[in-house]
Amino acid sequence: MCKLVRFGYTGLVPILQKAHDSLRLRTSPGVFFSSALIALLFVVLTILFTDGVDSIFSTASNWIMTNLGWFYILGVTTFLLFLVGIAFTHYGRVRLGGDDERPEHSTLAWFAMLFAAGIGTILMFWGVAEPISHFANPPMQDVEPESVEAAEEAMGFALYHFGLHTWTIFALPGLGFGYFIYKRHLPPRVSSIFAPLLGGRIYGPIGKTIDVVAIIGTVFGVATSVGLGTLQINAGLAQLFDIQESGVVQIALIALVTVMAGISVALGLDKGIKRLSNINIGMAVMLLVFVVVTGPSLFLLKGMIESAGIYAEALPRLAFWNDTFADSGWQNTWTVFYWAWTITWSPFVGIFIARISRGRTIREFVGGVLGLPVLFSVIWFSIFGMGSFHIELEGEGGLVERVVDAGDIPGALFEFLGNFPLTGLVSGIAIILVVIFFVTSVDSTSMVLDMMASGHEEKAPIHQRLFWAVLMGLVAATMLVATGKDGLDALQQVITVVGLPFFVMGFIMMYSLVRGIREDLGERPEPVTRQWPEVRSAEELEAAEELPAPEVVVQTRAIPDENENENAAEDAEDVGVHRVHAGEPDALRARGDGEHADKKSTTGTTVVEEN
Repeated sequence: MCKLVRFGYTGLVPILQKAHDSLRLRTSPGVFFSSALIALLFVVLTILFTDGVDSIFSTASNWIMTNLGWFYILGVTTFLLFLVGIAFTHYGRVRLGGDDERPEHSTLAWFAMLFAAGIGTILMFWGVAEPISHFANPPMQDVEPESVEAAEEAMGFALYHFGLHTWTIFALPGLGFGYFIYKRHLPPRVSSIFAPLLGGRIYGPIGKTIDVVAIIGTVFGVATSVGLGTLQINAGLAQLFDIQESGVVQIALIALVTVMAGISVALGLDKGIKRLSNINIGMAVMLLVFVVVTGPSLFLLKGMIESAGIYAEALPRLAFWNDTFADSGWQNTWTVFYWAWTITWSPFVGIFIARISRGRTIREFVGGVLGLPVLFSVIWFSIFGMGSFHIELEGEGGLVERVVDAGDIPGALFEFLGNFPLTGLVSGIAIILVVIFFVTSVDSTSMVLDMMASGHEEKAPIHQRLFWAVLMGLVAATMLVATGKDGLDALQQVITVVGLPFFVMGFIMMYSLVRGIREDLGERPEPVTRQWPEVRSAEELEAAEELPAPEVVVQTRAIPDENENENAAEDAEDVGVHRVHAGEPDALRARGDGEHADKKSTTGTTVVEEN
């Protein structure tokens, strides 16, 4: 049987290679064609066998939500604790790249690209819809709906869903990519993160299977985002221009976003994604400021500070809350869906933020990715959430009626903006902002998918990257229009199923990352302390305090240069141990350099390790 499989695989390789060459591609034929075929099969089968596909995903999704929802909750919280822990250990000083490498992008540009490629689309879609939904239907069912207590609980859940936990899902694979791609110089693929466990097998069938699963998950995850954005854009156009909310309009919108993303793909990272990201963050901040200035300013500013406190207080409980006693099923359709959705496209965001974070230390990476975007998310949801509560409690209302009673979640933002001046103009700007967010998402995803499929960061043919943009558009349109269910419901069911293997990989990823860093960094030396004699009097105490500080134990390990002769490696194994008093690093280095000066031709670079 094994011989037959091997023969079949061997016979297939020339065929794939011939197709690859005829299409003028520069990628890995096995990974590229396998991923493309699976995605296209989903599109075709869903169109031809709509009811059967709906039934399969519905059954699988319901089983996962009922039996494994707890695993999703535990997984993300575990990832968060792991990232915080590793940042505060001595591993936190390790750089994602060469030891002397420094960041390529400024902090502001870095943040703008993080924001646009990661959570910008989510903020626009859920900024109003999430808080107002929980305000009307409290998740824990322990407070009166549409009350002040319900508002506080709603804010806690909204920030839980889009704060530290969401960015944790992006940061974990991002850290793995940053380390193994830029420290170990492995291919930009998910399989590279498992190199400490798989070794050379990352280049074989096992590694390719991991990469295909990651690519498929990313395609479906970003397609879900495109689908949600399409629903929101359609809702905005319906309110402004009375354009019907229909499948035809949604397909046209997806096509428009795909074309615009294709133009951005042709322009490249600096001219395309980076420029659009800077425009995005500027427009988002302007929209935020507009709401604060023209709305109940004092209430919003006070509410923003209070929301941060609500989040800090609620986070420890919500991080482990599983709706055990009520078992209402609420968490399955909200939290579990969010985590499953986010983790499916985490390879894309992870490899993207790893690329723009090259040169930063692990501590800087974790602090930045879990700091700057989360801070902005807290501000965003606080302003829009508190503004929504003010409209319902003190104003004319209408949000609960449209978003909850009528189920028009995509139209939540535009209903909200209808309570502010210049409604038409500002709503139009919001639509443009959503469009740009999705263009940058599709563009950056196309770039990353191409890297994951090819295994290198070299500039690929434009038609090769355009293929991924078109493929994501096809999948998004299929899930929205071709399924027999409501668009949002269909997106939730598909993504809940696709997300499961990624959580399993996440746990393996943590172990692999620690093992890889430990192998490269080596064991940390034991600390040296001053040895005190037995003290029986004040005089003896004073005498003991005058004893010199402990000597620092230093190991110098010679590393051969690349151009040295064959005997350099043997000479490099010589290890010298030197002791100096603490506080004399200059003398220490001079002494170490001096002792090895005459061995320059055979010892290469001298590495000094201090306790």
